[in-house]
Amino acid sequence: MTERASDPPDELVAGRLGPPPGAAPSGNATGLTLVATPIGNLGDLSPRALTALREADAVLCEDSRVTGAMLSRHGVSVTLIPLHEHNEDAQIPRVLARLAAGERVALVSDAGTPLVSDPGYRLVRAAIAAGLKVTAVPGPNAAVMALTLSGLPPHPFLFHGFLPAKAAARAAEIGRLRAAERAGLRAALIFYEAPHRLAEMLAALAEGLGADRPAAVARELTKRFEEVRRGSLAELAGWYGREAARGEVVVVVGPAAEEAAPEEELEARLRAALEAGMSVRDAAATVAEATGLPRKQVYARALEMGKG
Repeated sequence: MTERASDPPDELVAGRLGPPPGAAPSGNATGLTLVATPIGNLGDLSPRALTALREADAVLCEDSRVTGAMLSRHGVSVTLIPLHEHNEDAQIPRVLARLAAGERVALVSDAGTPLVSDPGYRLVRAAIAAGLKVTAVPGPNAAVMALTLSGLPPHPFLFHGFLPAKAAARAAEIGRLRAAERAGLRAALIFYEAPHRLAEMLAALAEGLGADRPAAVARELTKRFEEVRRGSLAELAGWYGREAARGEVVVVVGPAAEEAAPEEELEARLRAALEAGMSVRDAAATVAEATGLPRKQVYARALEMGKG
């Protein structure tokens, strides 16, 4: 879920030698296995995930220091190969060669289910295209856990991941989501966010999606200081504007409420702008920006209303 600093060497070995006494082989076939790992509480690593990692010829990971510490805790010795946003393209041919040679390769992220706001998608696509086996060991996922704890309607939902960090790009992306809701999207929205950007991100959501929109902020899931705070977007933006957030953060926003038909909303906004004394041109420009509708369409309707 988070960006990582400097990367360790390309290939390391983690943990102690050999499987624990009495460990039974899983019979895992060769190929690429996506393995979900804990999102905080190391006790959440499943027995099947541990077996897949123990029996792998190599484990691809975002940061070998993070994965190495987890494997050492379980006494696992395996070759670790960093795979992250900056080297994934370069690593793909090497990994495909290993798979083609009959090796068992596991892919993990620093926390949670691989590929969900983490690297690995391009590798999986390449492996599938090459006709190589790809399977997965399911497990923890912060987005789904936050959704189930939010108290908001759990389905359908739309997982977005991180919004852009810069204000203008973030507002534009929120505008696109709002336009989709005006077109009929009714789903809970799930975002990841860095703690130092949480307050401004919530304020942007309140402005773009509605201050009264119900939402929840989940932090430090599965850890000692786990917290789920619920309220409107405006309330949550105010709280985290005063109280600094820490740890991994997931934001869940409830589905949009049923709205007036687009034509009715358009007419209401235009009528209010015209009654406020705006010219037809200025009213059309203002309403087009607020609704995301094409300016020509809004201007044409404004002209009709102006004549009336």
